[in-house]
Order: sequence, then structure tokens, then C-alpha cells
Amino acid sequence: MVRVLVAYASERGGTAEIADWIGAELRASGMEPDVRSAGSVPSVDGYDAVVLGGALYAGRWHREARHFAQRFAEELATRPVWLFSSGPLDHTAEEKDVDPVPGVAKVARRLGARGHATFGGSLAPDARGLLASKIAKRAGGDYRDHDHVRAWAGEVAREILTVGT
Repeated sequence: MVRVLVAYASERGGTAEIADWIGAELRASGMEPDVRSAGSVPSVDGYDAVVLGGALYAGRWHREARHFAQRFAEELATRPVWLFSSGPLDHTAEEKDVDPVPGVAKVARRLGARGHATFGGSLAPDARGLLASKIAKRAGGDYRDHDHVRAWAGEVAREILTVGT
């Protein structure tokens, strides 16, 4: 069975839930996904492929996702890798493909990632923290599209099964 690590970096849980949706779709495709916080992953040994995702904050990928990519760069370069970002607090990601922010594009090139998707983000209207509460008042809500995430994860699964690891 193909083992796939789905590692995520999430501040408030929205990106973690997207990672769970991806894991569920990979499982439905006959794979064995392991969905884990990027900071809790001690090694990528034993995984045939990796999906790495992070929340976007002020145009930057979550620090934990960046650190994961740096820490395992050599190992990730030897297996199929896909990246995802979550964060736009509007419907942009549903309406069109959103290019990765520059920092994520750089990580994608460095790792030889096979693909990237940007999904809408989620921020509770009553979010705590000075910056988060200001943003939440203006654009709070849940902009994640479960069907979009499932479709993308299905494409990843098909590519893994067709091309192999």
C-alpha cells in the first residue's frame, strides 16, 4: 500500500482540517495517509509521497511549513511532493487558480514539487489577537471549499497511482 504523509502547519485549525480532507480522499483512493502537524514529524522515512500544506499569513507560508521543507529538503527531493496553501479570506480560490505566493513558489522549485493548490482560508469572526481580530471584523468567515480540496486530492492520488512513486 502507498504511504503518504500529509503534513500541515496551522495556527487556528482551518488548515489542519483541509489536511484531514486530503487524507480522507487519499484513503478513499486506496492509499494509507498519515495526517500530522509538520512540527510533529520526526522523519519522512517510510513515506512514498508527501503532501505539505501551510496557512498563509500576510503573504507568507506558516513558519512550521517552511521549517519542515528546509529540515527535510534532501529527503523530499527524492520522492513525489505536492504543496498546498490556505488563506485567502474571500472566494478567489474558488473562482480561479491562485498562484503560490513567492516564498511557496521558491519552496516548490527547490523540492521539485509536482503541484500546488491554494484553497480559501477560514478565520472565525471572533478571532483573538490584535491583528487577527482586526482582519476578522473585515473578512472573517469560512472560505474553504471542501469539493475543491477533494478534487485536488483526487488528482494527486491519480498521479501517484499512475506515475508511481
